[in-house]
Parts: sequence; structure tokens; C-alpha cells
Amino acid sequence: MIYHTADDWLKAGRKRVLLFGMSGLGKTHVSNMLRETGNWFHYSVDYRIGTRYMGEHIVDNFKREAMRNPFLRDLLMSDSIYIASNITFDNLAPLSTYLGKPGNPEKGGLSFAEYMRRQEQHRRAEISALLDTEHFINRARELYGYDNFVCDSGGSICEVVEPDNPEDEVLTALSKNLLPVWIRGSEAHTEELIRRFERAPKPMYYRPSFLTAVWEEYLKENNVEEHEVDPDDFARYAFARAMAHRQPRYEAMARNWGVTVEAEDVAALDTAEDFEALIARALEKRTG
Repeated sequence: MIYHTADDWLKAGRKRVLLFGMSGLGKTHVSNMLRETGNWFHYSVDYRIGTRYMGEHIVDNFKREAMRNPFLRDLLMSDSIYIASNITFDNLAPLSTYLGKPGNPEKGGLSFAEYMRRQEQHRRAEISALLDTEHFINRARELYGYDNFVCDSGGSICEVVEPDNPEDEVLTALSKNLLPVWIRGSEAHTEELIRRFERAPKPMYYRPSFLTAVWEEYLKENNVEEHEVDPDDFARYAFARAMAHRQPRYEAMARNWGVTVEAEDVAALDTAEDFEALIARALEKRTG
């Protein structure tokens, strides 16, 4: 780790952290809080994925839908209108909409083959966006004068790395430049995230081996064919299982590469100084 002790961290002229954990536990909340001080550069991995690496796929998908409408098709073909993705740090809907959900096309579902193709696009994009972090650390310092840097990673980071492999390319590159910080939720947090997802299921990225196994399990349990699957129902089914699947992967990332903080402590943060003190305590706990 680039900071071995709490004292190393507190005295560091350049504080750099990677926040990881399930979506909804405070990564973006903390990142926004730090950015608003004017002393921290905020790098959003999901935003980078949705603009640099998946932006063309997203916009082409919008255009594909528009081309089905004769009125919009004529306007597009004559360059009378243009279609763009208005993705932001706080609104990543264009990215998740493109990923989609598998199942009945009459309910907006994708074929499983197309769904897996888009998942693979996301996997490659996420790895590339994570490996871009060092470039943005240098860019933030040299171009804008930011010494402090927070990398706000997506919830699926644990799906694209091998946390028990000491030579994992992505984690090796990240840990050379930042302190990985796991925001760990309690069982109550997990239950609330599942309830929230039940109300509004959204597309997500999953590890291919996990996704294939869950898909086959779902088809068998419900005795349905691919085209009969309710996309939202499958999304709920996969998410509940993903929570259990991801937990040990996050835990291994923190154990082997970084530190752990609790989601309830993150929610109580009001200032950058509070955050710095929280990280210091996490380092003390790890090294003490």
C-alpha cells in the first residue's frame, strides 16, 4: 500500500484513494463531498466507461431505436437532428440502459447472446477505464494542480479483477498509485439495497461465469425458454445472488490490497477532514 500507517496518510502531501463496494453505499457521496472542497480531483470510472469506451455503442443504440420511427429516420438521414448521450457523474442511465436485460423482446428484453456481447463490451471498457486512473492522476496534478485524488469505482470492479492474485494487472496498477478503500455495508444495508433494487431493477455488469450459471438456473427453476423470461424478474433474481457472490470478492480486495471502512461511518461524514480521519483509523486498525 502507498500509505503504510495512519501517520503516513495524515502527513502525505498527496492523498489518493480508490473507493470500492456495492453501489448505493456512499462512494459517489464521498467523492462529491471531496470534490466540492476544491482540493480533490474526482475520477468516476463509470463516467469514463460511458463516455470514452461505451459512448459510441450507447449513441448507436439510441439511433437504432430512432430509425424504427419513420419521422425520426428521415430527420436523422438528412442530418436535421442529432442524438447524443447526456450521461453525467450522477446520471449513468444511458450506460445501464445500453447494457439492458435478457428476456422477452416484447418486454424490452435482449437475446441472451446479445446481452452477453454487451456485457463483454462493458468488461473490456471497465478494465480500460480502471487502467486509465494513473493517467488521470498525472493529468489532474499537471494540468489542474490537484494533489489529492479520489477514484470512484463502479460496483462491478470486483468482477473484473482477481483479488487473490498478487500479480493481477488492474489491482497492481491501482495499488501503486492509490489506497484501495472498501466501503463495507452491514446486513441491514444489504437488505435495503435488495429492497431498492426490487422496486426499480436496473441493468448491471456481472462476471460471465456467474451470469451464465444464474441464467441457466433461472430457466430451469421457472421452466421457461429464453424468449419467455421477464427481464425485470431475472434482473431481481440475479441481483440478490450477486450480493452474496460479490461480498467475498470485495473482502479479498480489502484484505490483500487496502483497508475497510463501514458504510454507516461513511454516511456520517460531513467534511474532507472527517474522511481523512476515517482513513487514518482504518490504517491504524490494519497495522495495529
